[in-house]
Amino acid sequence: MKPDDLNYRHLLYFWAVAKEGSITRAADRLGLSVQAISTQIGLLERQLGQALFAPQGRSLVLTEAGRTALVYAEQIFQIGGKLRQALAESEHTRPRFSVGVTDAVPKVISFRLLESLLKPPLKLRLECIEGEFEHLLGELALNRLDLVVADRSAPQRANLKLDSHLLGNVGISLFGSADLHDRYGKDFPKYLDGAPLLLPARSDPLREAIDVWLEGHDIRPEIVGEFSDSALLKTFGRAGLGLFPAPAAMQADIQAQFQAQPLGPLQGVSESWYAISTHKRLPHPAIAVLRDAGGERLVS
Repeated sequence: MKPDDLNYRHLLYFWAVAKEGSITRAADRLGLSVQAISTQIGLLERQLGQALFAPQGRSLVLTEAGRTALVYAEQIFQIGGKLRQALAESEHTRPRFSVGVTDAVPKVISFRLLESLLKPPLKLRLECIEGEFEHLLGELALNRLDLVVADRSAPQRANLKLDSHLLGNVGISLFGSADLHDRYGKDFPKYLDGAPLLLPARSDPLREAIDVWLEGHDIRPEIVGEFSDSALLKTFGRAGLGLFPAPAAMQADIQAQFQAQPLGPLQGVSESWYAISTHKRLPHPAIAVLRDAGGERLVS
């Protein structure tokens, strides 16, 4: 089927019936007759070669084909809404660029990576949304986001055509409050056995690398907390409740914001940051800016 073969008005009628659960309610919503909608949906089903609805009492339920069609219909109308919104904005308004940032990305890292989007040569209106990795990938696939910044690359799935761009890689150090620094920082990492440790959640790629490092140095700390939110982890660290890992490049920020001192680097442990976008022949210029200068901004 060619794009011009599909009647998008018929698709709208189908979407309305799917949302309302009956042709009568959809007709009231659209201001059309029941017969008109019924006829047009019949044409759409014949065009697609599959039934989209099945009767269930006085209502209609979606068939398997109907559920698939509804997913695509919603994406199409969301993109149409974005088109109308973009054309309605004046030429002096900055175009919106929506970025999802995972909970594991430190706020300072996010700032360093994204601040250039508000500077020449780009002129964007930045919209940042925090969330869990899988949820943000779903929003990206539905075109509700333009980009996702994460601590891991996108999974390779047949139904998700996503591109991952490495923005940078930074070494990890262990930090702690003044008291913990004095207690465990001497001859690092010799005296870390039994030290209270705040770690990323086990689903975080960084956690596995830290566990390997601890095992390789035969260190058995006391794990007092596990966090999916890196900012919350550091907040507990600021309270002196445990030593915590953070990018070595953030040392000045860690000292200023969390009153923590570096004990030493976790040799061989690093964290990577990725820009994930939908696969397009002409990627957004903002993605090229992030990719080309990401590493420099991380260590500046």
